[in-house]
Amino acid sequence: MSYQVLARKWRPHNFSEIVGQEHVVKSLINALQHDRLHHAYLFTGTRGVGKTTLARILAKAINCANLQDYNPCGACQVCRDVDEGRFLDLIEVDAASRTKVEDTRDLLDNAQYAPNQGRFKVYLIDEVHMLSGHSFNALLKTLEEPPPHVKFLLATTDPHKIPVTVLSRCLQFNLKRLSQEQIFGQMEFILNQEAIAFDAPALKLLARAADGSMRDGLSLLDQAIVHGNGKVTADEVGAMLGVVAQQPVGDLLNSLAAQDGPGLLKVIADLADLAPDFGGVLRQLLQALHAIAVLQQAPIHIDAGLDSELIKSLAAKLQPEDVHLYYQIGLLGQKDLDLAPDPRSGFEMALLRMLAFRPVMTGNLEAHPQPDVKPIPVPPARPAPRPAPVASPPPREAPARPLPENPATPPAAQPLPAGGDWPEMIAAMRLESITKQLAQQCALHSIDNHNCTLLLDPAFQTMLSPMRIEKLQTALRTLRGTPVKLTVLVEKPTTATPAEQLIKQREDRQQAAVEAIEADQNIQALKEHFGARVIPGTIEPV
Repeated sequence: MSYQVLARKWRPHNFSEIVGQEHVVKSLINALQHDRLHHAYLFTGTRGVGKTTLARILAKAINCANLQDYNPCGACQVCRDVDEGRFLDLIEVDAASRTKVEDTRDLLDNAQYAPNQGRFKVYLIDEVHMLSGHSFNALLKTLEEPPPHVKFLLATTDPHKIPVTVLSRCLQFNLKRLSQEQIFGQMEFILNQEAIAFDAPALKLLARAADGSMRDGLSLLDQAIVHGNGKVTADEVGAMLGVVAQQPVGDLLNSLAAQDGPGLLKVIADLADLAPDFGGVLRQLLQALHAIAVLQQAPIHIDAGLDSELIKSLAAKLQPEDVHLYYQIGLLGQKDLDLAPDPRSGFEMALLRMLAFRPVMTGNLEAHPQPDVKPIPVPPARPAPRPAPVASPPPREAPARPLPENPATPPAAQPLPAGGDWPEMIAAMRLESITKQLAQQCALHSIDNHNCTLLLDPAFQTMLSPMRIEKLQTALRTLRGTPVKLTVLVEKPTTATPAEQLIKQREDRQQAAVEAIEADQNIQALKEHFGARVIPGTIEPV
């Protein structure tokens, strides 16, 4: 009956055995190497990442008589006493059970006395955030000016509850959550050393369930060994954790990709026979959708804890916008599981919402048949008359002022060559922004291979600028293939500009739509029998 759990048996005894906290280990070894030890260290981080373990190793290192590469040797009397919990100069305190100010004062009464065995007297206070306000005040003075032979090592999972006056007197090290790969590697190493058979997929499930905590992972590993009767297999671990295999998740996503509602419900019905945790299944579904979204954006990245072939297959079937929609619906569905009549119905509704709210693509309208509505015929819009070419410039009372970059007098107007339709030329030039608006407010006066003259209504004179004229001239030269010189005259055009033609076309289409509605027999019948009326402003051309 002397069995020791894996989390205690395989607890690191020196810095080189620490997993995943290289940034903290490097700082502590450098401090030992250069003999720059601070009087107070604060280790923060989530549960089971090594805060207390690092503090104990540091306590051994600063008192060890035979450091090996600044690591505790593990063989001297100090190291053995610390490992066995009987080193008198290491005072460990659980602040959660000793929160009163009297306990803190009793603890610090002996701080003034020299150490018994080692070089330093070390106070290791775990869960230090649980101390009361008066206890922190009692600790503060000693923490600020401790005796030279005293070191404080504090550990906490919630540094926000520690007063800033205490934080400012400590060197703070934030320990990271461990990755699944790091927990998996440590489990694999331990099982090989223990000569216990295991499956790699089972360790992946355990590493994911550990949620960044090595201690939680090793506790789950202990449970899996007992549950599997000395073996760690994926089926046994899945049954122990209540985790469904990835295949049902893949079947669910394949049904979503195929928009197969009956197939989706059948997979859920088969899944319900296993009595799973539907909240856990939904989390697995979200993890798979996250991996698919990442793979679609970065093809080199695949979550090591998932079936890579399954993820690649689903990434090719699902559209990226659908993946993001499903993920968002699944997140919201997690909140609704507790409100649903039962977990299965809440899970079903979350997946049915994914089907119902999926946007209909143009080429897949048969998935959501549209009602049989007979469209109202709209007669084609009457085209605006094309402006007649101007043979000669109209008489003017005063000469027009040319643009600054074109001071020369514009040449005499010439007949427009073939292809001189100004609206078509604007469309072909693919102009942008205000330059296009400027061109649409102009009327073409004359054009040949050397000169082009436009007339601009004085009401739009503010749109003129050298930069826009230069852009328009460059686009015109590219279109014509000749070094055309552009001149814009600020003068009321005698013909309709492209902008005016567009307005006229819209007005004609709107009028045609109104006339079609008024002439529709169904509309006439509704007016006659029910006193219906057409609300002004609600008719739009198709």
